[in-house]
Amino acid sequence: MEFDKIIVGAGSAGCVLANRLSANPACRVLLIEAGGADWHPYIRMPAGIAKLAGHKRFNWGYTTEPEPQLHNRRLWWPRGKVLGGSSAINAMCYVRGAPQDYARWSDATDEPAWSWNAVLPLFRAMEHNTRGADAFHGDRGELGVSDLRHHNVLTDAFINAGVSYGLHHNPDFNGAVQSGVGLYQVTQQNGLRHSSAAAFLAPVRHRPNLTLLTHTLTERVIIEHARAAGVWVRAGGGASRRIEGGEIILCGGAINSPQLLMLSGVGPADHLRDIGIPLVQDLPAVGENLQDHLDICTLTRCTQPITYDKVNVLAAGLQFWLTRQGVGTSNAAEGGGFLRSRYATDSRCDMQFHFVPALLDDHGRGRLPGYGYTLHACVLHPQSRGRIRLRNANPAEHPRIHANYLSDSAGFDLKRMIEAARVSRAILSQPAFQPWRGAEIFPSAQATTDADLADFVRSKAETVYHPVGTCRMGRDPHSVVDSHLRVRGISGLRVADASVMPEVPSGNTNAPTLMIAQQASEWLLAET
Repeated sequence: MEFDKIIVGAGSAGCVLANRLSANPACRVLLIEAGGADWHPYIRMPAGIAKLAGHKRFNWGYTTEPEPQLHNRRLWWPRGKVLGGSSAINAMCYVRGAPQDYARWSDATDEPAWSWNAVLPLFRAMEHNTRGADAFHGDRGELGVSDLRHHNVLTDAFINAGVSYGLHHNPDFNGAVQSGVGLYQVTQQNGLRHSSAAAFLAPVRHRPNLTLLTHTLTERVIIEHARAAGVWVRAGGGASRRIEGGEIILCGGAINSPQLLMLSGVGPADHLRDIGIPLVQDLPAVGENLQDHLDICTLTRCTQPITYDKVNVLAAGLQFWLTRQGVGTSNAAEGGGFLRSRYATDSRCDMQFHFVPALLDDHGRGRLPGYGYTLHACVLHPQSRGRIRLRNANPAEHPRIHANYLSDSAGFDLKRMIEAARVSRAILSQPAFQPWRGAEIFPSAQATTDADLADFVRSKAETVYHPVGTCRMGRDPHSVVDSHLRVRGISGLRVADASVMPEVPSGNTNAPTLMIAQQASEWLLAET
């Protein structure tokens, strides 16, 4: 088998690239995915997210190494292992981040194509927003972006509480300003989840020059004479086979892309020597610069049975599949907000909130009794940095994830997480929640001091699913990829996913990842 372009990973970025590159009928494109099809009703129905948390068929189910600053807990990191990747299992919040994020990317790469004025047209071109087109949104793209068809009365209470706390109501977090509270727009179309696979891959699966391999693990990139020449893959329990390719694009995300580079001999020389992998290119930055949004949840009991804790699943499912209406269309994290705290270091908002009208503890894997509501709060610009390292040379083994949360020497991240917990509690104490407010579950009324809240953070904080940065792009020779996403020292090899982000953006990472793939496709097509 021989192809012009081989894309490894049919997630958020990979599906966009497969769509764009195969639009050229002369370009033979192969898309490889370790997971399977995205047909499952839990994926298609937005509220099915509640059933996807521990679904091993669609989830890599990674676990970090013990986190020293979080009482040595191993944190669970779900990532999509299915067509559409994490866009098939996430909460569908469509958030681009702040214009200043992209100014910083442009400065880090010395590439104007990453500036806000350059990326905004890319976002707009991909978007089919049900509100119509304006200066910030498009309505002719493939990706469905919609207002929620259903939301809980408690989500309205959260918005009203945010306003009484001092924030303004913001109907569009992707508009002129990001700050404020409101309902999230979601990646849905006609009430269905609109993952990257549904938006970009499904409409072009018929193209004769596009080949898709599912349930196929890419074991390593073949590099000959400093050029990527193909990949070794294994499907199921079969034998490994070689596939030739003119150019390889890694779209595995912040965990899988650096893992595959290191398995291919591209990475820190000392580490690869210890693992027993022959060195091809010494790139010490591979796997470094890992960033994520650490998240803390404040949980409160609800005095009335109006939450999503005990939904009539049969009735909700029937209503959804017959009418595309009702609670089945909810993404759970219906409302949210952004604010600039007293600890903000620049003009950007430095905290984000997601409100869930249900009790959500440990990613929803464990159910708490009764009824309640949850407010997520995360710090948007962490100073702590982690790394990805191989466990051994076996491609099927999960790598070691050292997130290193709260490890910054100044303790700034912890200070801001404590502030996030305080702000969460202050919002939930506003009069808007009075008709439904019960006892606080976490952190509990007894937690009042900074020391109490620090222990709460260390005991309960979890990922909010935004790992980035492990194949950092930059203008400096220590970056993994250059400003056009080419791996340094190896021709014919690119990375195009969240791993190339120099810094985690101010918000959810799915939309920025789609944009990165769009930008990469334009460069690749121009070179064809």
